[in-house]
Amino acid sequence: MTGAKRKKKSLPWSKMRIPRCEDFKQWCRRRLPILEWATHYSLKESLLLDTVSGMMLAVQQVAQGLAFAVLSSVHPVFGLYGSLFPAIIYAIFGMGRHVATGTFALTSLISANAVERLVPLSSQNLTTHSNTSVLGLSDFEMQRIGVAAAVSFLGGVIQVAMFVLQLGSATFLITEPVVSAMTTGAATHVVTSQAKYLLGMKMPHISGPLGFFYIYAYIFKNIKSVQLEALLLSLLSIVVLVLVKELNEQFKRKIKIVLPVDLVLMIAASFTCYCTNMENTYGLEVVGHIPKGIPPPRAPPMNILSAVITEAFGVALVGYVASLALAQGSAKKFRYSVDDNQEFLAHGLSNVIASFFFCIPSAAAMGRTAGLYSTGAKTQVACLISCIFVLIVIYTIGPLLYWLPMCVLASIIVVGLKGMLIQFRDLKRYWNVDKIDWGIWVSTYIFTICFAANVGLLFGVVCTTAIVIGRFPRAKTLSTKNMKEMEFKVKTEMDDESLQQVKIISINNPLVFLNAKKFHNDIMNIIQKENIGNQPLDEIRKYEQSTLVSSLSGVCNEEATQPCLNPKCSLVLDCSGLTFSDYTGVSMLVEVYMDCKNKSVDVSLVHCTASLIKAMKYCGNLDSEKPIFFESVSAAISNIHLNKNLSILSDHSEI
Repeated sequence: MTGAKRKKKSLPWSKMRIPRCEDFKQWCRRRLPILEWATHYSLKESLLLDTVSGMMLAVQQVAQGLAFAVLSSVHPVFGLYGSLFPAIIYAIFGMGRHVATGTFALTSLISANAVERLVPLSSQNLTTHSNTSVLGLSDFEMQRIGVAAAVSFLGGVIQVAMFVLQLGSATFLITEPVVSAMTTGAATHVVTSQAKYLLGMKMPHISGPLGFFYIYAYIFKNIKSVQLEALLLSLLSIVVLVLVKELNEQFKRKIKIVLPVDLVLMIAASFTCYCTNMENTYGLEVVGHIPKGIPPPRAPPMNILSAVITEAFGVALVGYVASLALAQGSAKKFRYSVDDNQEFLAHGLSNVIASFFFCIPSAAAMGRTAGLYSTGAKTQVACLISCIFVLIVIYTIGPLLYWLPMCVLASIIVVGLKGMLIQFRDLKRYWNVDKIDWGIWVSTYIFTICFAANVGLLFGVVCTTAIVIGRFPRAKTLSTKNMKEMEFKVKTEMDDESLQQVKIISINNPLVFLNAKKFHNDIMNIIQKENIGNQPLDEIRKYEQSTLVSSLSGVCNEEATQPCLNPKCSLVLDCSGLTFSDYTGVSMLVEVYMDCKNKSVDVSLVHCTASLIKAMKYCGNLDSEKPIFFESVSAAISNIHLNKNLSILSDHSEI
């Protein structure tokens, strides 16, 4: 008995498998995505495009680095460091091949609250005026970057902790309307924060609830103090930037290299300011002295971490959400996958490690990522090449930017936020697809501009979840009786030869952001499986109707796992059980249709409501040549049978 008991106790240990070398290699590929794409990198096809994209990106990184450092209330040189180190770290650990990580307006704005609160401008007179051993900067500047680095460090630690807890799977709660409204509201905050530079006004730092309105109240109250020279230079810079960037966009297919208007404007403005001595003649504020080189690493001040925990959570959540949306968008555009949890690790390490090199909080930026799209970047090699040029600026060109007017730098920021600001156009789409999502967008935007980006994000998530929970109890499913009657009609009307090419899936639950991703995965699993050819012929000719069970339960019907039939199958989606859908659900339904079309799978939708048909037509470019909406399953299969006969006749005529 004793021996038997010992044997039973040892069983669990005997099942443990000793890690092998192959397991370690697989883990490295999963956690170091650079090993995955670098091994397949084509120097001939990709290096030239990545080099050009890297050069263009470096211009944006330098301009935005200087500007967002000022936005974060620290010395401009620290923005150059923030454009260098996070980009290198993300290129190693990140999965978004077309995502440009570096300084970010929203995270800079959040960290500025901590900097101004803990090291206010009024304390500058109280600090010693002696320069420190770090790049000859004052103690005041070093205290300020210490606070910003502490926010970056703690924000990165929070993101790494979320990776360890595998919270990336919870990002489905953050819907597209919420992200769009939050980023638009935050971009509005950034534009407002740059008003003092655009107008050439001296203004105290204003933040907190309703700070957005207090800033404009201060501007209108002191409207006479607007500096006319700064205002005219700002307007001229904005007009030039917008016009040239629009021309670049219009003729990007005809010209191989777009004009780096940001760089040209910075050089022209600096040269003009130097020649005319605008700083002394007109009192125009300039960037000032930018020291050369990179200082040795230093740990952020750990004694203030408890004082910046609010800003750290804001940086961790807002930065991650905005970056993940860009990574998922690039993955969808260029057809590769992104792991939500791995992105937590990549951005967390980008913030934690970079904080030791005097960097402000980082994230991916929409303007830089869009620039990589337009210049044809292939991989993160473009970002690594941009880091080389940023390094050149830090060691050689940086001091020449002394004369760059702050109003020009602010103009570059405002125009760079164009991609976020034009998301106001999404309101029309949300109104036509789902008016509740429209209401969520508006309310999230209002909360963001009244309070802060992290408050708006939290409100949007809570509001969306509450609405879906309230709508789900009204969901209805098809009864077994109706399904059997439908199946019987189809079987009696069609022949076996047609039936073996048709697969019917009944959607029995609402299609919303909670289950849209699972719905897409289930449909794709049906199409991708190829083991049907190994089944007996009798089983292949058997016609079955598959039911897609609620994605919230995480259970999929066994029949739904059966693959579509070769050589070309047809898919019929029965939407009679689809009681309601939101914008995310409609977008996913359109995406399923387009993916199936690319895989040569004909898709027919039956029992669709008029509102669903209208929303799908508005949301995506559906095939206008072939009818895809039908009143019944039998009508859809009759159309499939007719198309099959026509294709057979066309094949005979060609012969």
